[in-house]
Amino acid sequence: MQQHTLAAEITQTGVGLHSGVITHVRILPADAGSGRYFVRVDLPDLPIIPAQVAAVSQTVLSTQLGKNEACVRTVEHLLAALVGMGVDNARIEIDGPEVPLLDGSAKVWTASIAEVGLISQPVNNNQIPLVITEPIWVYQGDAFVCALPAPEIRFSYGIDFDPPAIGNQWHSWSQATELNNASTSFAEEIAPARTFGLLHQIEHLQKTGLIKGGSLDNALVCGSEGWLNPPLRFANEPVRHKILDLVGDLSLLGTFPQAHFLAYKASHNLHIQLAQKILDFAESCQQGFPA
Repeated sequence: MQQHTLAAEITQTGVGLHSGVITHVRILPADAGSGRYFVRVDLPDLPIIPAQVAAVSQTVLSTQLGKNEACVRTVEHLLAALVGMGVDNARIEIDGPEVPLLDGSAKVWTASIAEVGLISQPVNNNQIPLVITEPIWVYQGDAFVCALPAPEIRFSYGIDFDPPAIGNQWHSWSQATELNNASTSFAEEIAPARTFGLLHQIEHLQKTGLIKGGSLDNALVCGSEGWLNPPLRFANEPVRHKILDLVGDLSLLGTFPQAHFLAYKASHNLHIQLAQKILDFAESCQQGFPA
């Protein structure tokens, strides 16, 4: 088996969506088997926060990871970019509490990864990839997310919003088996999709201390009359962004099991609940995830 890490370091700076704090991120190559992990370089002793399901500490409008007193928020877009581009191992140094939102998508991250390229890392691992053999479901009202037995890794998502400009949307994306094809597909079809919000919810969210760093430059905003900041990059950009979120959240498994991941009106909380159920399933089958 082979893993991959970055061939050179990547740096980006930007404002966090919820905190409004400007942070600097430096992504470095990491040893085989070390996985993807964050390092809070602004804190004493440089605490390490693993990008794993067990480290999830909050899922309100983003996914937050934490270990002891250290945390890092809104990790999903960056993690989606790493896994979507085939980066198994990466040391992510950050000097603040939230990953920069950049343009609201993963496009800047994937472009940076493509620019530096990857190097392969041979690993000694006899574990076979986990295959989902029975449906695994998580429900909340009419929202759900599930992992279904399938011959390939696929992500499908549905959303339904009142504003006619969004309405009901569905999209499905399959992760190609070859690394080059998979990274190109992800970078072109999923990564450019930006985060979005509803105009009538913005004031309430700001009053509750959220989206302090949100703007028309880093998020699509939709009102009853349509989009405030068109044009869209895809006709169904909102639902593609939901796939981006799902890919990022499920990347906390380390590697994707062979399954069709299907979601409707789901949330970060439901995504993480599914990831935990998949881990429980793997344990019951006495299977692990390849390191």
